[in-house]
Amino acid sequence: MRHETRSKPWPTPLPAGPGQESVWSYPRPPRVEPSTEHVVVRLGGQVVAETRESWRVLETSHPPGYYLPRASFAAGVLSPAPGRSLCEFKGQAGYLDVSGGEGGDRIVADAAAWFYREPWPGYEMLADHVSLYPGAMDSCEVDGERVQPQEGAFYGGWITSRIVGPFKGGPGTMGW
Repeated sequence: MRHETRSKPWPTPLPAGPGQESVWSYPRPPRVEPSTEHVVVRLGGQVVAETRESWRVLETSHPPGYYLPRASFAAGVLSPAPGRSLCEFKGQAGYLDVSGGEGGDRIVADAAAWFYREPWPGYEMLADHVSLYPGAMDSCEVDGERVQPQEGAFYGGWITSRIVGPFKGGPGTMGW
């Protein structure tokens, strides 16, 4: 009987410079850590969320995902959206529409945020917190730096100059 070994297209991690993290040093299953970074989210010219108390979810090959307390969102900007998904680590996610702006200039980003109503063991701290797809917002900032969205339609990582990849999400990366 002949066994074939298939080599995976694993990327070469970029070297992390001073003050940087490599997403290839993040664990799997993901680690959750508190953050006091100043996070500001804008949509429709409005600050829809702002906090210095969030959670960063760190998973191998992914830029961090930021989970903001629901209380950090402006009143009325979050509303239920259809759809659910399942994270093998965190549990079942529900989705939210995010709206921003005033009057006739109001913008709605459909299913642009998600949350875990009852996160699985090890991720309980994410209850009552919301994460967003940065590419669906006008901007997301971490400590004054504008975030670049993670490639791909499914992932919601926040890329800043403080992390290095390469990052999962773009073409050819699904096997990582």
